[in-house]
Amino acid sequence: MSAGDTAWILTSAAMVMFMTPGLALFYGGMVRPKNILSTMMLSFSVIGLIGILWVLYGYSLGFAPDMAGIIGKLDFVCLTNVGQEPSGTYGSTVPHLAFMAFQAMFAIIAVALWTGGVVERIKFSAFIAFAVLWFTLVYCPVAHWVWGDGGWLARMRVLDFAGGAVVHVNAGMTALALALLLRPRKGYSDGEIMEPGSIPLVMLGAGILWFGWFGFNAGSALISGGLASSAFVATHLSAASGALTWMVIGWLRRRPSALGLATGAVAGLVAVTPAAGFVPPLAGIPIGIGASVIGYCCILLRTRRRVDESLDVWAIHGMAGLWGAIATGIFASLAVNSDGVNGLIYGNAAPFLRQIAGTAAVAAFAFVATLGLGKLLDVTIGLRVKVEEETVGLDISQHGERAYGGILR
Repeated sequence: MSAGDTAWILTSAAMVMFMTPGLALFYGGMVRPKNILSTMMLSFSVIGLIGILWVLYGYSLGFAPDMAGIIGKLDFVCLTNVGQEPSGTYGSTVPHLAFMAFQAMFAIIAVALWTGGVVERIKFSAFIAFAVLWFTLVYCPVAHWVWGDGGWLARMRVLDFAGGAVVHVNAGMTALALALLLRPRKGYSDGEIMEPGSIPLVMLGAGILWFGWFGFNAGSALISGGLASSAFVATHLSAASGALTWMVIGWLRRRPSALGLATGAVAGLVAVTPAAGFVPPLAGIPIGIGASVIGYCCILLRTRRRVDESLDVWAIHGMAGLWGAIATGIFASLAVNSDGVNGLIYGNAAPFLRQIAGTAAVAAFAFVATLGLGKLLDVTIGLRVKVEEETVGLDISQHGERAYGGILR
């Protein structure tokens, strides 16, 4: 067991945990002032909820010995057989507990991500119920498919270094399905302006996400050596390229915006996530550029179709994540990671096609499963707040609090 590797994965786990409060700031700043606290509450609540469920049974469903390539058995329930020694399967130089904790933070932020599609109109009770169902029936199976020993996508050699499909495509398609179920916010279809309440909060949140993403991606190497370093640099280059690309697009169309810069950085981070430990660091540049172009175009498409997927989780996480998974099959190199492949630029089409097929399977499953689970809750407990509750704002109507004194818009 390596003290250096253990220190790095524990540090990375803490960095990934810090991303969820960063996401709360990022999302909270983009909604109207009367909904800032309720939006942040969605992210903060899952730190506790999913943190407990992961230890009780989620880790076992995701990473315990395989059952038919679909789900893990119950060998790790309540941390049974998860101790201070390496697992032998997931990280040979770090404690099994450290790997479990690292993966817990991925599960937490995956749930928090899709909340951006339902803000300002979902009942908090319905959110909690759906989060439990989605975590159990969607996230845990997909994590096992891709990362679990014996998962069917793992056996197909679909590459996902740090969660492009498991976290981002999964969450992005979930957000789109929920947005369609919940329908637009009051006033959205009439062209009501829904201006972000605090761009500084958005920028602060984006900065925290950028910082934490180094743990997200470089930590997924599970070692503190060369592979982690390569993933770290690729991550930074993709984020920087995404930020600059979005800024330039905005400038060409009208003027460069702080919100666009922050959004582009996150798009670049999302796209490089599946690729970070499989591609040369410089590949982060075209990956980040592509993420911003695709994300920007998808937002325009979503806006024209009048789909109120409020904070563009589908465009930034779903579609930029899909691009990143496909780009992994293009730029992957065995010289970077001997557990990877040589991709399309080396003349190998098979990895490229596997990435498309595997990621499409995750996207379809997440979308259809979310529609089913969401519809079930909608006809039983109801997903959406009452009109008067939405009008006054969810901070007051759902939590009895307000972010700021005075009159709220």
